[in-house]
Amino acid sequence: MKTYIVTGGFGFIGSAVVEELFRDENNFIVVIDSMTTGSCEYNISDDIQKSDRFQSYYADIATDGSMKALFDTHKPDVVLHLAAESHVDRSITDPGSFINSNVVGTFKILELVKEYGCRMVHVSTDEVYGQLDLTEPAFLETDILDPRSPYSASKAASDLLVLSYIKTFEVEATITRCCNNYGPRQHGEKLIPTILGKLQTSAKVPIYGDGSNIREWIYVDDHAKAIIEVSDTPFEKFEHSNYIRNIPGKVSHTNLELLKIIVTSLNSTSPTGANLVFEDSYEFVADRLGHDFKYEIATIYKQPLHSVKYQINFEAGIRKTIEYYDIS
Repeated sequence: MKTYIVTGGFGFIGSAVVEELFRDENNFIVVIDSMTTGSCEYNISDDIQKSDRFQSYYADIATDGSMKALFDTHKPDVVLHLAAESHVDRSITDPGSFINSNVVGTFKILELVKEYGCRMVHVSTDEVYGQLDLTEPAFLETDILDPRSPYSASKAASDLLVLSYIKTFEVEATITRCCNNYGPRQHGEKLIPTILGKLQTSAKVPIYGDGSNIREWIYVDDHAKAIIEVSDTPFEKFEHSNYIRNIPGKVSHTNLELLKIIVTSLNSTSPTGANLVFEDSYEFVADRLGHDFKYEIATIYKQPLHSVKYQINFEAGIRKTIEYYDIS
């Protein structure tokens, strides 16, 4: 039996990771989650939670003194560290909570990983690279960090902590940096759930600025598979990229293009016909402070991750997302 600790396992991406790990009967899964914004016990099915291969703890990794006892009890082989505050807007109004969760929390986990000799995957974000102009090439693992919000700065700081523990203490950790995720169980503050919620109530979707900001997208299950694939890859395979692995999606869209795809999908899949008019479905609102124009990532690795190479088609993923939110 291989024991995994998944921090933030009741969250959007964390719960997808737990589901994927649970498919292998040789895995024992321990979830640690403070159950703050984005986490919910219903994100993990009753079948998994009632299994003798699953255990959960409600705890704040940055402040809870019971973490060492938990590691003593379970002696994990792998730590998948996903616990983080992740919403840019909230990081602007409350940066302190992001520093506490993303930086201090990561430090506490690193200390335990160092002590117990676990393999670790630290799940970061493409936002640590900063923004791209329209014609600039995608970011690679070797590019410098240029975060532009308190959220991305806190994640960049945590990345640097992880790298320091690799080099100073020989901790076997890999950093993954992924593009925007979408899919079931995403918190309502994020863009796609916001769009679906507004369209369901016939309210106008608020679009920052002029809607031209560009994001790259990956379905959450494919990201979860990629995280596990990275954790299964021998640690020494990452040395030439400074122990970092980018996880790109298949498509990039402006926010307005994304909305149009969702409106089109709703109109074509609704049993009664949604009859939404794209031009009437949104309104422009004041742009966000420090709003990054474009994110896009690629990788220096010649061999792509299997989960990234065979990720779901974006339009199919949007349909699955719409089905989950039961919008018709």
